[in-house]
Amino acid sequence: MQMNYNFISYLIYGCITVYVIYYVGKLFHRNGRIFILRLFNQNESLTDTTNNILLMAYYLFNIGFSVIQFSFWEKVSGIDGMIASISMKTGTLVMILAVTHYFNMSLIYFLSKRNYHSLTSKNIKS
Repeated sequence: MQMNYNFISYLIYGCITVYVIYYVGKLFHRNGRIFILRLFNQNESLTDTTNNILLMAYYLFNIGFSVIQFSFWEKVSGIDGMIASISMKTGTLVMILAVTHYFNMSLIYFLSKRNYHSLTSKNIKS
């Protein structure tokens, strides 16, 4: 009887993915609030609503990506292949998380900078 390494790979990858997605999401949600608060000129209600929507979108996007990865998984024939495939899939997920995080932070920075300059120029004209 041959062991099914794909099933074990799915379980390990699923556990790692759920942990990483949940932990990073909570971290971004908690620490990103201050940046969104500045973007919305200290409007806490709008900030909290937007932050919660971003967290939900983050979870949906990353869980969807992780589930799609199961359909592209190649046959795993041994423990070395299992470790390599789990590492590759997890590394890809972490890289996508990093790229989307830096894109979002850049977007929030430039929008808040533009918003700050428009408020400053209105105060100078008054």
